[in-house]
Amino acid sequence: MSAITTPFSDRPAAWSLPYRGKVAMASLIIAESAIFTIFVVAYLFYVGKSLTGPTPHAVLEPPIFFTICLLSSSLTIHLAAKSLASNRRGLFLGLWLLTIVLGGLFLNGTAEEWHRLIYEHGLTISTNLFGTTYYSLVGLHGFHVTAGLLMLLIVAILALAGRMSVEQSHRVEVLSMYWHFVDAVWVVVFTVVYLVGR
Repeated sequence: MSAITTPFSDRPAAWSLPYRGKVAMASLIIAESAIFTIFVVAYLFYVGKSLTGPTPHAVLEPPIFFTICLLSSSLTIHLAAKSLASNRRGLFLGLWLLTIVLGGLFLNGTAEEWHRLIYEHGLTISTNLFGTTYYSLVGLHGFHVTAGLLMLLIVAILALAGRMSVEQSHRVEVLSMYWHFVDAVWVVVFTVVYLVGR
C-alpha cells in the first residue's frame, strides 16, 4: 500500500485585507440599496390607488434613449478605469468625459420629463399618491446620479490638470462601483415605474 504525499508549503498563504475604499463603497451600496428598496416597495404599494388623475398610464412614456445613455455609461466608466490601471491616461480621460456626457444626457432627459409632467399634465409631488411616489423614487435616483456626476467631474478636473495616474486607479475603481450601482438601480426603477407600474 503506497501513501500519496501532498507537498505543503512551510509558509502559510499570505492574506491581506481588501482595499478599504472598496469595502466602504460596498457598505454604502448595501445601505443605499435598503433605502431604494423602501421607495420601490412604496411605489408598488400605492400604484393604482390614487383617487384623482393623472394616472401613470396616461402620462408616462418610457425614456428609452436616456436609459440607453445611462446604461452605456457603465461600459465607458469600466473601460476608463481599466485604461487608467494600464497607464493609458489619454484614453482614460476621453472615456471618463464620455461617461459624464452620457450621465448628463440622462439627467437632462429626467428634467425634460418632469417639465412635461408638471406643465403639460399638472402632475406634481402633491397632486396625488402617484405623483408623490413617482417624484420620490425617480428623484431619489436623480439625486444619486447628480452626486455621481459631481464626483466624476472632480476626477475629470484632476485628470485635465495631470494629477491622475496609475496610483489613483484603485480610487477610480471605487467610484466606478458607485456608478455601476446607480445604473443597476435605474434598471429596477425603469422596470417598476415604466413597465410594471404603468
